[in-house]
Amino acid sequence: MNNIWSKYIQGAKTLYYSRKLRFDDMFSAQYKPLFSVDEKKDLKILEIGCGPGALAGALHRWYPNAGITAVDRDSEFIRFAMEHEDGITFLEGDATALPFADGSFDVTISNTVSEHIEPSAFYGEQLRVLKPGGICLVLSSRKGIVAVPDCEMFDESEQHFWEKAKRYDNSLKKYDVCKYPMSEAELPAAMEQHGFRDIRTGFAVIDLTPDHPKFPPALAHDIIDADRYSDLDGIDAALHSMPEHFTAEEAEEMKRLTNKKYDARIAQYERGEKQWDTSLSIIMVVRGVK
Repeated sequence: MNNIWSKYIQGAKTLYYSRKLRFDDMFSAQYKPLFSVDEKKDLKILEIGCGPGALAGALHRWYPNAGITAVDRDSEFIRFAMEHEDGITFLEGDATALPFADGSFDVTISNTVSEHIEPSAFYGEQLRVLKPGGICLVLSSRKGIVAVPDCEMFDESEQHFWEKAKRYDNSLKKYDVCKYPMSEAELPAAMEQHGFRDIRTGFAVIDLTPDHPKFPPALAHDIIDADRYSDLDGIDAALHSMPEHFTAEEAEEMKRLTNKKYDARIAQYERGEKQWDTSLSIIMVVRGVK
């Protein structure tokens, strides 16, 4: 059983609920032209490094005639995905040794995976499992904008907790997180260098502002709670990674303070007290053809 990422880096709820928002159907009009995939065809689509399944779920909705297979090497992510997304084949699998025959898929897609894997292995396996003329889609998060409301700012004890976590945490280096980062120019060049042609690039801009009237109340709550899950998972990750520096009681108190903050933000939203906090994500899409 491999649950390194979900236990020490990013929890299942963190990834699932943040990606559920980024791949909400209201943003499909941005993604689908960049993907340029024929939604009428009976395609076989493979998501590599699917995490807890949010993008795979969106692909299932956007391409109803396609068969969606999604792989991740983290067992907890696969378990979570199978419980939360229907109509998709979820499997444990390594992006550098995919458990599929040559020429098995029409499309491969990954989201924030390329920066963690050596490029020749990452692209080489996709070339192998794609059919001739198959499409490779690489999604990569770029620097965005975050504005936090006053009620979510850290108090002194929270600040101390997170500063201590930052000081002692070596999990990113230990587990080779973001070992192969690439710029906006390097990403398409790498795809072409490793055997793909007809390279195209584009960007989706995902604006998540709960006070904006385009978001119905349920979705506004989801935007706020996605940050809550991220903080709560981060507390657990700190406890798992550095048990010698944190006690269970300290972690529980941090969770209490965290829930109190996000409950206060939801109460502000319900009262109509606009804070205009926002998270703006920029997703680069690189498309190539085998």
